[in-house]
Amino acid sequence: MQGKGFIKFIAIVLAIVCAYALSFTLVASKVEKDAKNYAKGDAAKEKAYLDSMSTEKVYPLVGFTYGEVKSKEINLGLDLKGGMNVTMEISLAELVKSLAGNPTDANFNKAVQNAQIQLNAGGKDYIKIFVDEFEKLSPGVKLADYFSNQDNASQLKPSASNGEVESFLEKEATSAIDRSFTVLRSRIDGFGVVSPNMQKQEGSNRILIEMPGVQDKERIAKLLQGSAELQFWQVYQVQEVAPLLENINKTLAATLKTETPAATTDTAAKAGGKLAGLENAAKDSTAKGGKLAGLGKKDSTAVRAELAKSNPLYAVLSLPIYQGENGQQQLMPGAVVGMSLQKDTAKVNKYLKLPEVAAAIPSTMKFMWSVKPREGSKVFELYAIKVTSADGKPDLGGEAISDSRADFDQKGKPEVTMYMTSEGAAKWKKITAEAAADPNNKKSIAIVLDNMVYSAPTVQNEIGGGVSSITGNFTQADTKDLSNILKAGKLPAPARIAGSYIVGPTLGAQAIHDGLISFVIAFIVILIFMALYYHRAGWVANFALLVNLFFIIGILVSLGAVLTLPGIAGIVLTIGLSVDANILIFERVREELALGKNIPSAIKEGFKHAMPSILDANITVFILGAILYAFGSGPVQGFATTLCIGILSSLFAAVLISRLVFEAMLDRKMEISFDNQFTRNAFKNLAFNFVGRRKIYYIISTLIILAGIGMYFKHGGLNLGVDFKGGRTYLVHFDKAVNTEDIKSQLTPVFGNETPEVKTAGENSQVKITTTFHIEDQDVKTDKVVEDALNKGLAGSKYEIVSSQKVTPIIASDIVNGAFYAVLISCIFMFIYIVVRFKKWQYGLGAVLALAHDVLMVLSFYTILDGVLPFSLEIGQDFIAAILTVMGYTMTETVVVFDRIREKLKEAGKEDLHGEERNQLINFALNSTLSRTILTSLTVFFVLLVIFIFGGDSIRGFIFALLIGRVIGTYSSLCISTPIVIDLGSSEEKKK
Repeated sequence: MQGKGFIKFIAIVLAIVCAYALSFTLVASKVEKDAKNYAKGDAAKEKAYLDSMSTEKVYPLVGFTYGEVKSKEINLGLDLKGGMNVTMEISLAELVKSLAGNPTDANFNKAVQNAQIQLNAGGKDYIKIFVDEFEKLSPGVKLADYFSNQDNASQLKPSASNGEVESFLEKEATSAIDRSFTVLRSRIDGFGVVSPNMQKQEGSNRILIEMPGVQDKERIAKLLQGSAELQFWQVYQVQEVAPLLENINKTLAATLKTETPAATTDTAAKAGGKLAGLENAAKDSTAKGGKLAGLGKKDSTAVRAELAKSNPLYAVLSLPIYQGENGQQQLMPGAVVGMSLQKDTAKVNKYLKLPEVAAAIPSTMKFMWSVKPREGSKVFELYAIKVTSADGKPDLGGEAISDSRADFDQKGKPEVTMYMTSEGAAKWKKITAEAAADPNNKKSIAIVLDNMVYSAPTVQNEIGGGVSSITGNFTQADTKDLSNILKAGKLPAPARIAGSYIVGPTLGAQAIHDGLISFVIAFIVILIFMALYYHRAGWVANFALLVNLFFIIGILVSLGAVLTLPGIAGIVLTIGLSVDANILIFERVREELALGKNIPSAIKEGFKHAMPSILDANITVFILGAILYAFGSGPVQGFATTLCIGILSSLFAAVLISRLVFEAMLDRKMEISFDNQFTRNAFKNLAFNFVGRRKIYYIISTLIILAGIGMYFKHGGLNLGVDFKGGRTYLVHFDKAVNTEDIKSQLTPVFGNETPEVKTAGENSQVKITTTFHIEDQDVKTDKVVEDALNKGLAGSKYEIVSSQKVTPIIASDIVNGAFYAVLISCIFMFIYIVVRFKKWQYGLGAVLALAHDVLMVLSFYTILDGVLPFSLEIGQDFIAAILTVMGYTMTETVVVFDRIREKLKEAGKEDLHGEERNQLINFALNSTLSRTILTSLTVFFVLLVIFIFGGDSIRGFIFALLIGRVIGTYSSLCISTPIVIDLGSSEEKKK
């Protein structure tokens, strides 16, 4: 064997690198074990211990702290650790409108709208679509008239063509996505997520964010979707706004005579437009030196309804009042002009937007709500912002902030300290001086972020020096997030959550348990089989397998790859490929021994003759893995990553490491055997007539596919998962068995009379609920609205939402397109590879037809068995991963047979055979490789069966596709792909 020294060197280097990468996980585990022993079950104590260790050096050999060690340990995916996977979509429509100065031109806005509709339907390039739509609606009109201005004069001239404007917009869009990525990365890092994974989805306006261990959905949504548009506004005092609100109340009373608002909770309304207060807000008002007036007792529903008729605004909005020393109700001085319960804020907004009301509000005034309710209540405050500039811009913007940090005030309450630029500090000094100028009437300044008032302090004195603070009803987490957002900066365009996947920690822990159990059992099954069937040579293969496993995990960790449950499945299947390589080698060695050669010669010839088949088989699967990685996302990419790394590692371990071991055994004169008395004559003298019976196989396949088509129409189509059709899915675990029809009837009314899909997921106490309720709604609060509706519908039951997934229609459209192109491109690449390798288009076409056959067969079994089996057979991204893996195995089986045909032709000195000679050759090739085909298929099948039984519900459908695919792939390679070459060759001969 040549190059033994170099192979040993590479193996040693790889072993050192992998051991080093894995050592961080061991060190981190030791620290966490010490924390558990110290805390003795106290979670807060355990967290405090780990926090205290974050800067302590715990890896003395290399001087790494616990925080550094933790960042280098094995990255577990969401399905193993729990957490959130979020797809952020940057709104290019808003960016285009902003760059054009938000024009009112109807054609311009129609082009923006049409482009968004086309993008949602599966379009790719928003900017190009927009330009095309604009030119259709406004032929001959120059886009430069909208986009060229003083700020971008150096990049875009007023005389620029529409093509130049398109290039400018493309650059701005790319820049906006890049800057959004940076801002979001900064926010995530500030949040403190351990090992987050962020990726820009090339060719789109989306950013994929994976946050293991994160469970606070609302906090993350607010953190990611906030545009961070910080503004400082002057505000009107309540005394200035009260008369306007009185007029609005009267206008509403006159306008809404026929409308009877629903009864509200403890609001007080005084007939004749007298001022009212909320009892819940008494605490804050009393603290200010006054006493809040209110009814204190609940009025009857009829009385409240009657009061709401005459005072519709005051039925949902209360003015801040207190009882003065003279016993009279008076307005509480300050910037708060009204208060509403959270449930009533939408009604107030609706009233203020009515044309009759909006006409009465001055153009210099706009209303904004407080970001949080008053402490201990659900009461939000309303502020009247004063617009002082002609262009409607604030007195000071977020560009004035140079830095910010979470801090505490003198009373120990959380606050945010802001540091301003020199220019910002000068403006701030001027603004605060004006607000504090009248000693008898100090004014307030509202600090606004994303149109929500965070604080509106009364300015007592001029503030110089450029250092100020934002105070309010904040927690430490609030101030940390706010400081983080201010520091990271404003998003260049609005971002929204287009898709999300949330896994609870309970499900994650169960997945780790199921994954490890399935992995260990599958590994043991392979080790036992190889040792029993191939005797001492089997133990060499087992050693190579252990080395291979060590390399795979070590390389994954050193590359920072995320290990997911499909990733574990990929590792196990890669081990199956490694076994396949060993079986190919060992079967060829046994053939050489049967010819009378000695052990050293047989091993040498066995490795030599098996290498072309091993390379062809692994290259075809690697190509599929690369395509899967390019077109997949999330779990599918995790599967593809481990598959590709595993293939490279398997080739090195199964071929080179095992060869080194055999060489060492030969040098030491050790006995080497490749069989035992039970396996010595297995698969000998086989002579199945596969070619002669091929038409029977064609009929069998046709009947199954026709049955699948029939069931397709009976079911009304395929059972598509949420990632293919869009919607929200919730996996809900109950404390006892439940009836899916009962749950469906409970949820239909709360989901706007839209019937959800409810299916049992594994055990009878666990269901998967899928709905498209509000899936088109882009409001930030929609996710909470839908989940609240779900909780309302399930009220009365004990349950836990263990995972949830959201996929908007545009994401679903892209996933479908990605899946289609993945399968199509895979077929094209397979055809090209086979034609290049075997120099016969019939071989390439035969292989591709076999791939199409396999896809149709697996789909047919899915449609036939859907609803029959006790687990879901949804078709989603993981199903596409399974299909591509099945295609890979079919190609592996097929190229091994093609290699044997090519080898025999080479021995005969011919390029091809025809007629009965070709039939005999193909039958010989199929029968001579049958032992390898059956043994590899059985090995992989048993591995998959173990994962299917012990791997948990989350991948059961995925593994089932691989199981039936493994059977179909073996059948296809023996009965379809190679025999069909006969018919393709016959048609060519007839033409000639």
